[in-house]
Amino acid sequence: MPAPLRSMTGFARARRPLGDGELAVSVKGVNHRGLDLHLQAPSALDPYEAAIRARVKAAVVRGHVEIRVSLPKSAAGSGLALNREALREYLRIFQEESEALGLSAKPDLSAAFRMPGVLGEGSDAAVPEGMEAVLLEALDAALTEFNAFRSREGAELAAELSVHNGQVAAAALEMEQLRWGATEAFQNRLAERLKELLAGAQVEPQRLAQEAAILAERSDIGEELARLKIHSGQLAVLIDAGGEVGKKLDFLLQEMNRETNTILSKTSGAREAVMKISSLALAVKASIEKIREQSLNLE
Repeated sequence: MPAPLRSMTGFARARRPLGDGELAVSVKGVNHRGLDLHLQAPSALDPYEAAIRARVKAAVVRGHVEIRVSLPKSAAGSGLALNREALREYLRIFQEESEALGLSAKPDLSAAFRMPGVLGEGSDAAVPEGMEAVLLEALDAALTEFNAFRSREGAELAAELSVHNGQVAAAALEMEQLRWGATEAFQNRLAERLKELLAGAQVEPQRLAQEAAILAERSDIGEELARLKIHSGQLAVLIDAGGEVGKKLDFLLQEMNRETNTILSKTSGAREAVMKISSLALAVKASIEKIREQSLNLE
């Protein structure tokens, strides 16, 4: 069974009873080039941080992921604690130095509270029995819901990507069918141009035809169309396979865009077949850009 295609955006929350309250875990994800994990949790959970991060890394490959954990007050500790001795020492030194310098400044309590060691976390409460098991069970539940959310969004993105990729494949096939008429137009145009350049010069018709054929071959888009169709097929396989595809899609889209630009550079002209190919190539570029925009959301 193919792995699900997931977006990088999602949200989930899980709650579990703990002591006289409940423990809550929330997971939020947005786009990012790699895995950027941020954990916000009470200091009482510091011993379990490594286990939390390991669980997340096993479930998420890419994205900016925020994990928030809240505990019942009885398990989170007593909040803030004031070190009155440090505060009084700060005020004493402030007063002495103000008098020594002849200043009339008044101490700022806000600044005093920001001094290291003056205001900090209170003493930790007793850790409820079984808190680690409850924490990890809630985290696993939140991550499962988070991935389910991302998979649903990923399926929607996959359907949209397939539509745009189908448009690329159809346009490539139509350009292939128009290519032969365009090649003849190229040859005629180049032959006329060579005659203009060689007006009055004695050139064998066979040599003229050979030169025109060489220049026409340089304007042929057969190789570019073949590679474009191959890349489009590879993109379809990636979408169907699922899993981590974001970076692979980015590379394929760069290659598809390069082939399309080459086709456009080779199909400038006013002949009907050439103009039609150029129009189709521009449509392909638009479809590639839409795929690229959507692929930025994929894991």
